[in-house]
Amino acid sequence: MSNQEIPQEPLLATEPASETPPPAETAESVDTLPSLEEQLRQLELKAEEHHDAWLRAKAETENVRRRAQEDISKAHKFAVEKFAGELLAVKDSLEAALAVPEQTVDSFKSGVELTLKQLVSAFEKNALVEVNPAGEKFDPHRHQAIGMVDSEQEPNTVVTVLQKGYLIAERTLRPALVMVAKPKS
Repeated sequence: MSNQEIPQEPLLATEPASETPPPAETAESVDTLPSLEEQLRQLELKAEEHHDAWLRAKAETENVRRRAQEDISKAHKFAVEKFAGELLAVKDSLEAALAVPEQTVDSFKSGVELTLKQLVSAFEKNALVEVNPAGEKFDPHRHQAIGMVDSEQEPNTVVTVLQKGYLIAERTLRPALVMVAKPKS
């Protein structure tokens, strides 16, 4: 069928006007629909609110990032503070030992032993662990071999410790300097 064959209703009703007035809801809905200018103004206000909220969120994010950077900076700066406080007692003991005018070998030795105990205590409180690997299998992550020697021990076993190593929180701070047993030829 073509468009010409389809009967179309006229846009305006040609029926005689009825005595009943038009429904009230139609008249009210026309009156309560906001004008285009009013709709545009409301949408602009909403857009302005969303833009303001976005700016506030962006500013808050920047503040959080800045505070986090400051916290990291402070953590780096003062990370050693606890350990340094522990070492102050060791320094005080050493100074007190040197301040004694007349010392005997025994009093000097006991003072040094006491100071060493304070130092070991400070190390323990700060997760600084001594590595003394004598008789252990050589570990390149924790030991540094200076040389190899003939020995009755199993090959690649630590024979002599020249300098103790240290770990801090399970991480090698200083490897132990060691001599290792040679494989038998």
